[in-house]
Amino acid sequence: MANNRDSVIRLGTRGSLLATTQAGTVRDALLAAGHPCELVIISTEGDRNQGPIADIGIGVFTAALREAIHDGRVDMAVHSYKDLPTASDERFCIPAIPRREDPRDALVARDGLVLGELPTGSVIGTSSPRRAAQLRALGLGLEIRPLRGNLDTRLNRVTSGELDGIVVARAGLARIGRLNVVTETLEPVQMLPAPAQGALAVECRAGDTELIAILSELDDADTRAAVTAERVLLAELEAGCSAPVGAIAEVVESIDEDGNVFEELSLRGCAATLDGSDVIRASGIGTPDRAAELGVSVAAELFDLGARELLEERGSEK
Repeated sequence: MANNRDSVIRLGTRGSLLATTQAGTVRDALLAAGHPCELVIISTEGDRNQGPIADIGIGVFTAALREAIHDGRVDMAVHSYKDLPTASDERFCIPAIPRREDPRDALVARDGLVLGELPTGSVIGTSSPRRAAQLRALGLGLEIRPLRGNLDTRLNRVTSGELDGIVVARAGLARIGRLNVVTETLEPVQMLPAPAQGALAVECRAGDTELIAILSELDDADTRAAVTAERVLLAELEAGCSAPVGAIAEVVESIDEDGNVFEELSLRGCAATLDGSDVIRASGIGTPDRAAELGVSVAAELFDLGARELLEERGSEK
């Protein structure tokens, strides 16, 4: 599509290395398609406040970016999709979800160790109640400590010997070229990732039809289907982005009885107690064009298995 805009597209992003790298991939894609674009750094509450995410609230990394779109300081923003609240905001739309990075979690541990090799009592840092709950559920006797700061700060806490290991999103390490530090990529059977982990949300004003048309060229249909199923599950559970809820969906090829190849969307989800004493899991299969329905059905199965009680128990502990 030819560039019909009169000015450079202003792309809002947080200022961290990871955020600017993520936003930079979108900027570069727009530039390659002939649309001038520049990054605009926006400071967010999540950058200024180093308290636990569960305490300072949902949307701490995204609210300031959205306000910058709304008041016209930027035309669009790139978010880590898992940081966005599940409640929709009619002022904005997400015309593009680019192809997703590997959504799994990753362990970075001292001496190249994997989870099963860490001695009982090893100290593991994580910023996520979801990761903490699932780590505890593994029954390895690990001590879990809160972890904040940018990726380099977190990694330094392992190299300095302060922590025996940290668990972070593999996608973040991939985007900043640090996969060499990963000592184990955690399979979903061990730890289900956060809904939408590894995916980016490219957001703009709902009424900016020209920009919506430009950005929609960057959308990946399989990623959108997977992320939709995962986030609908999260919304159905009425759990915030810091809740101990995990989900992963993927579009896979199947073959029917006549040998015809068709696409299915598989979804696995879990809800856990913070202490890891109980983890409820459910799964389902649907079609990519009915991703939302699949998210609803797997959430309903989790409810049938007792997820509501687990999440209510978490709320009463706050």
